[in-house]
Amino acid sequence: MAAIGDVARLAGVSKATASRALSGRGHVAEATRRRVEVAAAEIGYIASPAAASLVTGRTMNVGVVIPFVNRWFFGEVLEGIERALLEAGYDLTLYNVGSAGEDRDRVFDFFLARKRVDAVIAVGVDLTERETASLDRREKPFVSLGGSGAGGARLSIDDRAAGALATEHLLHLGHTRIAHLAGEGAASTPESVPGCRREGFLEAMAAAGHASDADAHIVEAEMTMPGGYTGALQLLGHPGRRPSAVFAASDEMAFGAIRAAERLGLAVPGDLSVIGVDGHEYAEMFGLTTIEQYPGAQGRLAVDVVLHLLGEDAVADPLPDSGAPLPTRLVVRSSTTAAPR
Repeated sequence: MAAIGDVARLAGVSKATASRALSGRGHVAEATRRRVEVAAAEIGYIASPAAASLVTGRTMNVGVVIPFVNRWFFGEVLEGIERALLEAGYDLTLYNVGSAGEDRDRVFDFFLARKRVDAVIAVGVDLTERETASLDRREKPFVSLGGSGAGGARLSIDDRAAGALATEHLLHLGHTRIAHLAGEGAASTPESVPGCRREGFLEAMAAAGHASDADAHIVEAEMTMPGGYTGALQLLGHPGRRPSAVFAASDEMAFGAIRAAERLGLAVPGDLSVIGVDGHEYAEMFGLTTIEQYPGAQGRLAVDVVLHLLGEDAVADPLPDSGAPLPTRLVVRSSTTAAPR
């Protein structure tokens, strides 16, 4: 098996120079780097990550903690993270965490401690104080993308503003009987993503003078298409209290609401206007008005912050998480229109 010494001899350099040339760490003249790479290819040398880790103290691996892998938003973020890490020469270890319980505790207390990672990215996870403290003890860079909890660098859209903007769009169209399909736990966890979007809905309704009706028109459900379908049937099932518009906490919930309206014989948008949040890839196909965000780009940005914190790139301060929310925009399509007379 070829070793780094063989590469060095063939290239006519020291082992230290050969190692720097192949790892990309430290200054090596470009001509020398090319000569070492040619020598390594000629004898079939492949650098050992374990050996490199002993020298550099780096594993070239980033742990990603995520609550769902089968939902569009999280899949898009994960793809953005993976592509950016691969481009930077890093591997990825994925930890799928659910609600509180022993399995989740093991991720923070055991697996992140046992599995060597250079940094951690938490995507859409509502971290407890205990979990944040566990990550802090690792003394590794830690980036949160969405979700809630103190500690680490933070990246997120302004979910409260997104909820308010979605509601204001419906109000501007003349709707007053507006319902909200909120994510599960929105009322009990106001700092979570669904909680912030619910708060934005309530604030916009209160500002328009409809605070007394708003709470009565909120139904919580899973932020999925089936969740939106079931929740919308509950909201729309009683003709006497039927809203003329629905703000869904996610695009997938909005798709379910549109399907529920169709089942009840309601036209969208003639009888019911529907707006979501996310910018789902199917939003245009459904004609869905939405508050669009960019999960793939968010994943890449999270990696940029990690590389900055690891000192991998000469990115100027301040970090991208220094106060400004990530971008969103209102995209109006055919699922919303003026309130029916």
